[in-house]
Amino acid sequence: MQETGNDTARQPRMTLRISNHSMAFAMADSLAVKGVAFEPYTAKSGISTAANLREALRSSALLGRECARAQVLIDAPTLLVPIEEYDEATADAFYRYTLVTPATNVVMSSVVPTLNSVALFGVNRDLRQVIDDRYADVRYMPVEQPVWSYLHRRSFSDTCHRLYAYFHDERVSVFAFDKNRFRYCNAFDVNHVNDCVYFILYVWRQLQLDADRDELYLAGNLPERDELVGLLRRYLRKCYTVNPAAEFNRAPITEIKGMALDMVTLFLKGR
Repeated sequence: MQETGNDTARQPRMTLRISNHSMAFAMADSLAVKGVAFEPYTAKSGISTAANLREALRSSALLGRECARAQVLIDAPTLLVPIEEYDEATADAFYRYTLVTPATNVVMSSVVPTLNSVALFGVNRDLRQVIDDRYADVRYMPVEQPVWSYLHRRSFSDTCHRLYAYFHDERVSVFAFDKNRFRYCNAFDVNHVNDCVYFILYVWRQLQLDADRDELYLAGNLPERDELVGLLRRYLRKCYTVNPAAEFNRAPITEIKGMALDMVTLFLKGR
């Protein structure tokens, strides 16, 4: 698809959020009730993510809109590399050596400038082809990136150390910052609230954080919220949850049911 001058450059980007469990699409739209047109998509089991997206492109009213630009949030294992050590020529081998990824995946990168890092992640080759065939200008990033960037900016407001846990897509991403760097970042698959507590407290201890003075922030789709927070507060005095409506001054987009925190943050605060 060819771009047609400045008109294309002014078009909003279609946002696609793609994971193994679900897909969702969104686009800035002044005529939509909340200022953003949002459409979750129920993926069919038994067929590939690429095949599901092909079907969505045929059936979705939102994806049927004329649009040449897209930004894609991919839920995938992510490897962070300090920006001064990043080498595009060796990135593929470095990622495959560190993380197990199918040979059918293409290793891609996204710069996280505020944290002086480059995120490496894998995208299925067929899925990428479907997206690139539909959109002429595509930006890819891991789903956590908008949340990393926003919470990093937020972390400068106090002198204590903070640990963050972002729940999404049946996993928890746990991370901490040290000035303009990641101090820690890892993700764990979780099936039960006890697993969540175990992994978070394991990282807390590994980083030698103070149970009375330092702070834990929980964000995203928390499993068994009350039970999870109650268990963590047995061990940590300062455990808080991130409320998107309060966090973003009751922005209308925070009222859209089913929109993940990473999509909300991307629209309001960028990547």
